[in-house]
Amino acid sequence: MKAIWNNQVIAESDETIVIERNHYFPLTSVNKVNLKANSHTTDCPWKGTAHYYDVVVDNEVNQNAAWYYQAPKDGANEKVGKDFTNHIAFWNGVIVE
Repeated sequence: MKAIWNNQVIAESDETIVIERNHYFPLTSVNKVNLKANSHTTDCPWKGTAHYYDVVVDNEVNQNAAWYYQAPKDGANEKVGKDFTNHIAFWNGVIVE
């Protein structure tokens, strides 16, 4: 799988974890140059608190276009069947194919 934004591959892995139709990429497969941490968070009732990154390519910023769970709620990894801690998912115009 690849995550592409602004014609640049920002993540690539054959070992994504699919949760609710979103591909979560291992942190090691993501080009961290294209991520800028921010303070935005959201809460999922069963996964926990999602933390966000802005995706940056060629000085263009896609706000909150990547998210991850630093500490999933108890039982969330078991429900998914894999540990998705610190795996990154994308949306908001980032193409995953």
